[in-house]
Amino acid sequence: MSEHSDRFFWPVRIYYEDTDSGGVVYYANYLKYMERARTEWLRSLGFEQDELIAKEGILFAVRSVQLDYHLPAQFNDHLHVGVEIVESGHVSVTFDQRIYRDDERRPLLCTGQVRIACLDAVTFRPKRFPEALLPNA
Repeated sequence: MSEHSDRFFWPVRIYYEDTDSGGVVYYANYLKYMERARTEWLRSLGFEQDELIAKEGILFAVRSVQLDYHLPAQFNDHLHVGVEIVESGHVSVTFDQRIYRDDERRPLLCTGQVRIACLDAVTFRPKRFPEALLPNA
């Protein structure tokens, strides 16, 4: 894995609705931020998920997630959510995702490994990932 060079970043602002009674981001919201960043990464490559379903007959599903929380995010923070493929197979990829406060040089708040499976949109059976989405394709 490279140190930021191949990593895509997406900014996220923390709203009051994102926080719990202690004033920090509710733990499950980090998964939402990671999902948004993966969607925007896909868009940056020229792909829309609804078009992939309609034209390619594929969709993506989370297969597994491992998260580690390092520091809390709080109301009004500016976050940068990183996306980088660290492992790819024929029907799944694993993303390394990192969430920083302010920018990628600031405190690391949360890290995650998210494995995504490519599925046939009709049968929900595994289907080969499009070559254009895989590193070094």
